[in-house]
Formats: sequence, C-alpha cells, structure tokens
Amino acid sequence: MMNAKITWIKADTGNWDAQKDRITTSLESGVECVLTSPDHIENVRELGDIMVASPLEGDAAPDIVVVGINGEGDGTNPLPSELTGSMDIITAEQLSSEGKVVAGYVVIHNKEYERFATEMGRVCDYLITVGTDWKVIPLENLIASLFDEDVKIITGVQDSGEAKLALETLEHGADGVLIDTDDPSELKRITATVERAGAETLSLQVATVTAVEPKGMGDRVCVDTCSLMAVGEGMLVGSQSNGLFLIQSEAEDSPYVASRPFRVNAGAVHAYVRVGEKTRYLSELGAGDAVTTVDANGEQKDAIVGRVKIEKRPLTLVVAEVEGNVIKTLLQNAETIKLVGPRGVPISIANLKVGDEVLVRFEDSARHFGMKIDETIIEK
Repeated sequence: MMNAKITWIKADTGNWDAQKDRITTSLESGVECVLTSPDHIENVRELGDIMVASPLEGDAAPDIVVVGINGEGDGTNPLPSELTGSMDIITAEQLSSEGKVVAGYVVIHNKEYERFATEMGRVCDYLITVGTDWKVIPLENLIASLFDEDVKIITGVQDSGEAKLALETLEHGADGVLIDTDDPSELKRITATVERAGAETLSLQVATVTAVEPKGMGDRVCVDTCSLMAVGEGMLVGSQSNGLFLIQSEAEDSPYVASRPFRVNAGAVHAYVRVGEKTRYLSELGAGDAVTTVDANGEQKDAIVGRVKIEKRPLTLVVAEVEGNVIKTLLQNAETIKLVGPRGVPISIANLKVGDEVLVRFEDSARHFGMKIDETIIEK
C-alpha cells in the first residue's frame, strides 16, 4: 500500500539445521524472501508460504534466480576487463529473456565491483549488494546511477543501525535489506526499522470545531484490525474525501468497557477512510483487507482488517473548519469514540464542543474512485 521496503533473509550457507531457526524466526517477523542454496529450496517452502531466491542448479526452481554467487559477483571468479564479457551479466540477460525473475548478487570489494553492480542492475529485477568495509558511498552511487532503471536494490545488513542507514541513503534509500544475523532480537529490530522506513509521514492540520449536532440513528462501522494501536493513533475518516478526521482507536480504558486497541469505531457507512494513497468507503471494508493507521505525528502503518461490524447507533455530526474550508463527519455518540487534539490528546465525542481543535488531513484536491485528481468536486 505504502512505499514499502523489502526484507530478505540470508540463509544460503551451512547445513539445513544451522539455517532452519534463522528462517523460522524470519517468517514470524514478516520477512518476504529467503536467499538459500539450491538444495534447501523445498525445505524452505515446507516452513511457510514465502518467496525463495537461489542460484539455478539442477532441478532447482526458485521464485527468483540469483546470479553472481560463486561467480564474478562475489569475487570467486575475477571480473573481466570488459564487463560486456562478464558471464554473470550474460547469464542474467539470458534468464531475463526466458521470463525468469533475476537477482544479481555483488559483493562490493572496490570501485570495479561497484561498476559491475551498476551493469548487473541494468539487466536484473533485483540487485543484491553486500558491502565489505566500504558501504555508504557505493550505495549512494548505485542508487543515483540506477534511479531510472526498473530494478530494486537490496542491501546486506547485520544490524538495525546498518538497516536504517541503508534505507535513508540519498533520501530514497535502498529498496530493501538482506538480513544476515542469527540473533532473533536483532532480526526483529531490523524488520521494525524497515517497517518504519517504508511509511511516509503525513502532514496533519489543525481544524477548529464549528458544530457538534446529534442527528439520530444510522448505520456505523467498527473496524477491528489485526494490529494494536496506541493512544493518539487511529484512522483518517470523513464525509469528504479531501477532509478526513483522525479518529482514535479504542486504546484507552473507560469506566464502562475495557480498552480495545485493535478497534477504530470509525463512523457512518458512507464515510471515506484513507487507505495508502487512496480512500475507500467504510462500508466496503471486510476481513483481510488492508487499511492504514495514522498517529498524531502523521506516522502511518499498514494493518489488516480482521472484522468489520456494522450496527445501528445514534450518530453525531461534527463540523470543522480548516484553512478556510468546511469539513464534516458523522460519528457514533458514545464516550469511547474520540478525535485527537493537536498534541495527541484524545477528545471524546461526548465532550467535544465548538472551538475545540482536532487533527485532520486536508488536501486541496478532489478524488475520483478514491484516487486524487485535479478536478472540481463539491462534497458537503
């Protein structure tokens, strides 16, 4: 949904028992692809539904064919003086012409290997780069030289600090990381770093409430996700696609019910909810769908819908003004439903009053079928 970064795990050396724990922990942490040796491909697939990358050997059938391991890419064979004569590059081109997904693998020993990696990146779907003692400058150069190419750069990392640096290099950063660690805690720290790096921070605005009016019964939507949200975190919802209110999850206890931090009591069935760069109607959501959660700082996360509950409840109209524009939403009239103030402080709909300030996302553009467009559309 968002500009998600990619996580791979390096598990291509040693016997199967030595790699199994690393792969299992990776699956639990949401890693998307395992780099393994040809003889372990089927073993990996038995552990879970995950992409497998491996060199092509014998009857091996990886999802992604890796070129460069035990060749020129890792220094096993010397680089040719003219890179057009490189066997790894020729092999990658041939495999691509056969319709296979190809990853070039290059250990950056020096400037020549950086140049070789650039040429591999021009013919591969993925470029895996592993640094030695010279990492940041080569990665900057590769990102810059391959920026317009249709290739994803995956950088080898051993800890979360290296991952953060790789994913922020030249602002754009690498497209993902190849994790090389046996420490389960470090692996989880790296995957958490990758998740944060893939999320663009939204600019939220402060709106002033101009009306709070009970409107009677209507169908409202509770979105129960498969994630736990914190105070000040929820979803962006509203009656106009370009003006969405931050509605907090039920992350706080109340005198009447225990906290349900997985739930956003989001609003009426007609309302829009921001999902990635688009909007959807709340009534469209169902189990298994992707949604976007947002906190008071504008930091976004992807979440999965576990259940949607639509029930008749008393609704209250909230009207607010932001940058001279009027925006509206309808929320259930219950003290557990809360908007979020400018400093992340929740405000219950039961206590909301004219003059209060709340966080919203306002865009000076319209949306058509959930997509932003330059067109005049009046919603009121």
